[in-house]
Amino acid sequence: MTGTDWIAAFPGLQKLEPEIIKPLIASSQIVRLPAGTRIFGPGQAPEAYLLLLEGTVRVQQVSETGREIVLYRAAAGESCALTTACLMGYEEYQAEGVTETDVEAVAIPRATFDTLIASSAAFRRFVFTAFSVRITNLFRVIEDIAFARLDVRLAQRLLERAGDTNHIELTQQQLAAELGTAREVISRQLNEFQRRGWIATSRGAIDVLNTDGLRRLAAAP
Repeated sequence: MTGTDWIAAFPGLQKLEPEIIKPLIASSQIVRLPAGTRIFGPGQAPEAYLLLLEGTVRVQQVSETGREIVLYRAAAGESCALTTACLMGYEEYQAEGVTETDVEAVAIPRATFDTLIASSAAFRRFVFTAFSVRITNLFRVIEDIAFARLDVRLAQRLLERAGDTNHIELTQQQLAAELGTAREVISRQLNEFQRRGWIATSRGAIDVLNTDGLRRLAAAP
């Protein structure tokens, strides 16, 4: 994707004033990153505002002991809320962002971002709307970790990841990071699901055998 094409991927940007769009396009750059690239990490300061055109970026917190928790994912048509917060607050990152797939994104330099935030009401609305949606979703993640039953959340996540194939390429450690818990806890719960005949586990993979059983649990209050 080149030229002005990427503007069309973000409806909010199409509302920008013509005199704003031209310098925005001129100063921005389309970047392509392979899967597994660490885009940012704790202690780094953001240099650009990223808008994803293709692919997925996982934003996660890693403790000193190495335990991970996935905060959220940014997908095509979205921006990174943490980058937005750090740009606006002139703060360094406290988490890391890693590409889960090959990614194509637009990098808007910090200087351009600062100028447009100060001068364009339409650009501010675009940035703040995306930011507020992501923050709301992040609070839901916190609420789930703090209050929701783990077995229910695990059933929901397995159904979500299984799709139409009923096959999931995911390790227990990755599932633990997704759900904000320890690998040992996930292992015990998967063993229980397997005992009930709902799933079959193998190294780095899970097959869903009984979607109805998982759905009943996933719908539990």
